[in-house]
Amino acid sequence: MVEAGLAFEVMNAIGLVAFAAVGALKGSDADLDLFGVAVLGFLTALGGGTTRDLLVGRIPTSLQSNIEVLIAAAGVALAVVLAGRVRGDLMESPAVLLPDAIGLAAFAATGAAVGIETGLSPFGVVVTATLTGVGGGSLSDLLLARVPAVLREDFYATPAVVGGAVAPPAVALGLPLGATTLLSAGVVLALRLGALRYGWRLPTV
Repeated sequence: MVEAGLAFEVMNAIGLVAFAAVGALKGSDADLDLFGVAVLGFLTALGGGTTRDLLVGRIPTSLQSNIEVLIAAAGVALAVVLAGRVRGDLMESPAVLLPDAIGLAAFAATGAAVGIETGLSPFGVVVTATLTGVGGGSLSDLLLARVPAVLREDFYATPAVVGGAVAPPAVALGLPLGATTLLSAGVVLALRLGALRYGWRLPTV
C-alpha cells in the first residue's frame, strides 16, 4: 500500500481492533468459551481482508506479518475486558454498535484502496470495499448460524457500497489515494451512524 501510505495503515489498524472486539463480543453474547470468543474475534477481524486479498490474487497480509494478528489479539483482549462490564442487550449496546460502525468504515476504505491500487474497475473497487467491510462479520454470523447483517434489511452493507463508489471518482479528480481512503471512511461512518441514530433501513419485499 505505497500510495495510500499512513492513511491505509491507520485505517487497517483501527478496523482490526474494532472488528476483533466486535467478533469477540459476539462470541461472548453466544456463551462461547474463551477459545470460541477468540476464534470469532480473529475471524471477524481478518476474514474480510483475507477474502479480498485472495480475490485480487494477493497473499493475505495476515499470513505475511504478525502485526495484524497482534493487533487483532489486542481487540479480542479489549472485548474480554468489556464483556463483563456491559449491562443489558450486549449486541445492541454502544460497546458493540460503535466499534462495529468504526470497523466497517475503516475496512471498507482500505478495501477501496486495495481495489484502486490493484487497477480494478469502479465496480471492482465497490466489490473489494464491500467485501472487506462486511466479509469478516458475515463469516462470524454464519459460524453462529445467524443470517448475516448484510442480507437483512439493516442498513449495513449500503454504507460500504457508497464508500467504495466515491473512491474511484475522487482519485480520478486528482485526490491522493491516502486522502481518498479517509474520505471513503468518513462517508461510510457517517451513513452507518446515521442509520443507527435515525433507524434507516432498506425496504423489504
